[in-house]
Amino acid sequence: MQKKNEIQVVVGQLWESAISAMFALKSNPVRTFLSTLGITIGIFCIIMVLSIVDSLEKNLQDSVDSLGKDVAIIEKWPWEFGSTYKWWKYINRPNPTIEDLKKLEEQVTMAKAMALSINLPQATVKFENLSAENVSGIAVSMGYPGVREFELEEGRFFSENEMKNGEQVVIIGSTIVENLFPTLKATDKFIKIKGKRFKVIGLFKKEGESLLNNSMDNVFLIPVKTAANFLRLNSNMVNSRIQVKAKDGIRVDLLENELKGVMRSIRKLRPNEEANFAINKTTLLSKPLKSLFSVVSLGGWIIGLFAILVGGFGIANIMFVSVKERTQQIGIQKSLGAKNYFILIEFLVEAVVLCLVGGAIGLLTVFLITLGVKHYMDLNLFLSSNNIITGILVSVSIGIVSGFVPAYSASNLDPVEAIRAK
Repeated sequence: MQKKNEIQVVVGQLWESAISAMFALKSNPVRTFLSTLGITIGIFCIIMVLSIVDSLEKNLQDSVDSLGKDVAIIEKWPWEFGSTYKWWKYINRPNPTIEDLKKLEEQVTMAKAMALSINLPQATVKFENLSAENVSGIAVSMGYPGVREFELEEGRFFSENEMKNGEQVVIIGSTIVENLFPTLKATDKFIKIKGKRFKVIGLFKKEGESLLNNSMDNVFLIPVKTAANFLRLNSNMVNSRIQVKAKDGIRVDLLENELKGVMRSIRKLRPNEEANFAINKTTLLSKPLKSLFSVVSLGGWIIGLFAILVGGFGIANIMFVSVKERTQQIGIQKSLGAKNYFILIEFLVEAVVLCLVGGAIGLLTVFLITLGVKHYMDLNLFLSSNNIITGILVSVSIGIVSGFVPAYSASNLDPVEAIRAK
């Protein structure tokens, strides 16, 4: 029962200390502002950088996921980074073809779906007197929806007959729709690509900006055989790839090993002959960028901690001034029976409240910036709950560290000398 009463007394003391701290803040607004400014700047630097990194990482992961987490990609260009990239060797490799795809479909056992996709040169797409410039085109085979996640706002994907016959049908992205059909329904209309008429049979749902520049918003999709009617698909002007999705429960590295063997057989390569193809995975893209994000996060912490260090000294200085101003009050409290830890808690809470006010202003500033970026720049920048908790914990920690010495000195004052102090 006695222990319960002591807990209630401590909780009451904490509450009274918090109220006292808020009154102290109100009574000295200029001093409060100056003392919390360093904390505000420090929390802002740390949380702003962490929010940017988290947002970039999420956008990157979403872009990678759209390519397929369990997808291996066969093409002539390996996904490598650095100054030793041997482009002069890779450019002479043959592009994957529809014949390669057919043989892979016959021989590969670990694949759930596979498709050939070919990047086409950028083109201007026209409808009547309206046009959309610098539009990316992709020619795809029938299995494309099985290896690349996307949603259609309207319409449908290509039929088998349209694929086999090379019919001039097209699926277009939301940006193209906005440019060519601001007031009209786009499906079943005819547009012109490189002077040829294509019937619009589907519209991609808006995806937004992508770090890997693989959004479908400014893209048109046509069948591979259709593209072959007006482009030489084995030229260096186009890049083709075969995307292979692993069966459920099959790891991508196992699929990769099988694909290597089958592709070497298809290309008739000898055992000691270097491969003339590359097999890429989405993890090759995300790992180096995550390392970069870690360095950026560390930089944000370092900059923020310097500002917080200055702010912490400011808080400690203000708390020493506060102790000196209230020395007689402390003496009276102790003479009436207040224990040392009550005085310690009172000043510690005041220091923590000061830091929390600074941290809250920093967090609020970050939140307002994320709202502005979302609204005006259409970027998915957000303040996560983890970063809010981080900001609060850092503020509380700085409050405890910077306020402990002044609070401890106040708690150890002699009541008689404290009352006599002027």
